[in-house]
Amino acid sequence: MQDIKQYVAQNKQRLLDELFELLRFPSVSADPKYKDDVLKTADYVAQKLRDAGADNVEVCPTAGYPIVFGEKIIDPDKPTVLVYGHYDVQPPDPLELWKTPPFEPTVRDGKIYARGACDDKGQFYMHIKAFELMMQTGTLPCNIKIMIEGEEEVGSSNLGIFVKANKEKLKADVVLISDTSMISMENPSLETGLRGLSYLEVEVVGPNRDLHSGVYGGAVANPATILAKMIASLHDENNHITIPGFYNDVIELTELERKELNAAPYDETEYKKDLDVAELWGENGYTTFERTGTRPTLEVNGIWGGYIGEGAKTVLPSKANAKISMRLVPDQSSKKITQLFTDHFLKIAPKSVKVTVTPHHGGEPVVTPTDSVAYRAAQKAITESFGKAPIPTRGGGSIPIVALFEAELGIKTVLMGFGLDSDALHSPNEKYDIFNYYKGIETIPLFHKYFAELNGK
Repeated sequence: MQDIKQYVAQNKQRLLDELFELLRFPSVSADPKYKDDVLKTADYVAQKLRDAGADNVEVCPTAGYPIVFGEKIIDPDKPTVLVYGHYDVQPPDPLELWKTPPFEPTVRDGKIYARGACDDKGQFYMHIKAFELMMQTGTLPCNIKIMIEGEEEVGSSNLGIFVKANKEKLKADVVLISDTSMISMENPSLETGLRGLSYLEVEVVGPNRDLHSGVYGGAVANPATILAKMIASLHDENNHITIPGFYNDVIELTELERKELNAAPYDETEYKKDLDVAELWGENGYTTFERTGTRPTLEVNGIWGGYIGEGAKTVLPSKANAKISMRLVPDQSSKKITQLFTDHFLKIAPKSVKVTVTPHHGGEPVVTPTDSVAYRAAQKAITESFGKAPIPTRGGGSIPIVALFEAELGIKTVLMGFGLDSDALHSPNEKYDIFNYYKGIETIPLFHKYFAELNGK
């Protein structure tokens, strides 16, 4: 551990400068205007893998954005870790809410503010630098393969094709991912599960054009009003989702599981203060930990229609739209939930409007084993690095490819993230603590060390 700390200390500024260079690429996969920047980011990542000592580094083309791959096989008989991350980022909008430009990383109070700082550039880059550390100090104890994709934020639609076509290339004993969070640096944790996702867009169309709200108001259905009513009806008075059959496949936690989950440190006053809300909201009968990690949800991610510019324009809009996501838990199926939503939403639409539901992407919920060699290696690594054993938690987010890796490669995943829930992922002023970045670089080599030792290699 002392050698690791010494290497990080000696290279601190360079490690930070390189991350800043990576963060300056506006690698927004959802918006075609950033295409050249996304491709440049892939090339940058590939070069940094080569610089770190990886062999067979490739920028692998797909029907969308490329996948960067590199490896170091020190002994075919030793265990192999497949590291996954993504170099694409969420759109930075709304730009006016950023205190500093989203693609010009800025340090304030020991935190790096930039789009992608935590999700996932800061976190995947820790693995490249940890790999460099092990190569430079001659301490790489097992084989390593690193795969960084460019479409995670838009559903990883081409990753499955790549994985199926490259099973031998990606053959490994475990997948290691840092794209999740810890409770805090004082209370380190390991996520043992992720929710699935069903993401779709709805459109409500009324008259064939925008109408004068004085001339036609009260005689023609307003699509914005109808959409608002339809969305509001998707939750009942207990904030329970009203779609028929929605909960049919949900596996309820046992009382023991609920007790263990809620044993994690939690300060509701601080939670509300951080979000600047007076009261929390959610499904009745469940705690915050349960609502955000083990219960399915339905949320509106965006809603628009009519005139939203400066000043007044009294129109009755021709149409209104919304983007909706549902987070899913075991054993819900994203395809089944998408169909249930579609059937229900079309059924509740009044005849005065036409409704369209367009699915975008989805992913399956997963639970990772806590009795595996890989999980125990992560436990030992965090315990040594933080001086405290990690608390097992359930993550509220979704990483659809975790289920894909298990289905196609037959291997489990360890979710060893170093972000915080307060890092404003997907929001303006996303951040990542410099301490967490360095701590990740220090902890990752310990995972490889203990994974090799526990495998008897």
